[in-house]
Amino acid sequence: MSNNTIELAVKVEDLTVAYRDKPVLWDVDAEIPKGVLMAIVGPNGAGKTTLIKSILGLVKPVAGDVRIFGNPYEKFRKRVAYVPQRRTVDWDFPTSVLDLVLMGRYGALGWFKRVRQADRRLAEEALEKVGMLEYKNRQISELSGGQQQRAFLARALVQEAEIYLMDEPFQGVDATTERAIVDLLRSLRAAGKTVAVVHHDLQTVGDYFDWVFLLNVRRIACGPVSEVFNETNLRKAYGGRIAFMSAGNGNGDRLAITSEETNYNEPI
Repeated sequence: MSNNTIELAVKVEDLTVAYRDKPVLWDVDAEIPKGVLMAIVGPNGAGKTTLIKSILGLVKPVAGDVRIFGNPYEKFRKRVAYVPQRRTVDWDFPTSVLDLVLMGRYGALGWFKRVRQADRRLAEEALEKVGMLEYKNRQISELSGGQQQRAFLARALVQEAEIYLMDEPFQGVDATTERAIVDLLRSLRAAGKTVAVVHHDLQTVGDYFDWVFLLNVRRIACGPVSEVFNETNLRKAYGGRIAFMSAGNGNGDRLAITSEETNYNEPI
């Protein structure tokens, strides 16, 4: 399929964002085709979180344009769900897991309308999908890190969005939760949804995602994992902070990737 026939869920053109006169994103173009599961990859400080926030209108760019299905974000904001970094959330806020998930219905209901029984049913179904239904009455402060992440994923699910933007959903979770998240992301893709995930584990990009956007303040490459997730582009993105090893797998060589950035904590 040629790029001219791909329907774009998100299109970013000439995006420049600066903090205190320091460019964080510089003249970035990005395309997220409809129905893909895409990783947004780059070193610490590359602007991955800023890109997500710019798409959502949470960060004001110096220049550039963002379109959701060809329209301004404000027109289609109800079709976009957002899962922020877990560490940015006040988990001491006094609310239950079920009430947290129901917050995802406010876009459909409006802030001053009462939650309906149908909304509660949707929230419970979402909690069941992420394995959290039994915790629905628990306070969010009592959850483990993996449980907190699952609760936020359930909140995104009840929005019944077309596009899901997730900032480090795998950060700080156990192996069981990571597998559950991967299964959920794949089910969203199978349902025709578009999912873009800020991700830092280079080893799993090829296993988890079908599309990848490599970023380091500027766009490095964007396209199918099989085409653009290669040593040349990774070296452009990470420079000397990355190492490669060829490992025989019986069907030819496979690229194994190791990065010095094992303690991931992007400040922006």
